[in-house]
Amino acid sequence: MKMLTRFIVMIAAMLFSFTAIAESDAVKIKRAMSAAPSAISQDATIMDTDGRIMKKGTNGWTCLPDVMPNDKNPMCNDETWMKMLQALNSKSDFVADRIGISYMLRGDFGAGVSNSDPYHANHKEAKDYVETGPHLMVIVPKEMLKGITDDPSQGGPYVMWGDTPYAHIMIPIDESKILMPHHKH
Repeated sequence: MKMLTRFIVMIAAMLFSFTAIAESDAVKIKRAMSAAPSAISQDATIMDTDGRIMKKGTNGWTCLPDVMPNDKNPMCNDETWMKMLQALNSKSDFVADRIGISYMLRGDFGAGVSNSDPYHANHKEAKDYVETGPHLMVIVPKEMLKGITDDPSQGGPYVMWGDTPYAHIMIPIDESKILMPHHKH
């Protein structure tokens, strides 16, 4: 039995290693570029989630193959969004002084978040957990968020993380692809 267990663990480790190696920069670059229209992504900088530049761009946009390491949910961000993400990751303050745009044309399936708390300990267990299919995200100065719902089930633009410095507008492109497991439709 011990021998069989060791063999299974060894095979699993080899498969895990092969999977990790199998994803080349070319695959990641292609996925990152799929997050936005080609008019934006073709000249964007492509950056891996660890910060490594895989392709230097010329248009001020940055595309990532994953939002979180290996989640396979690509995004493309303008400079304002990149500043907001840096602030979010370092838990520092952010004040939007201009419009910022991010594309996630492949959605964020399997990697949703709490709609109110970017630092929720277990997003999938949050009472306001949401996954959104293809969407745009727009940062605006906070006073411009007044009057926009924070309820994704209303079927249109909604505010995410509204009571935080990282508040932004989620704009679903296909509202039928919003998943809120803890909400009743």
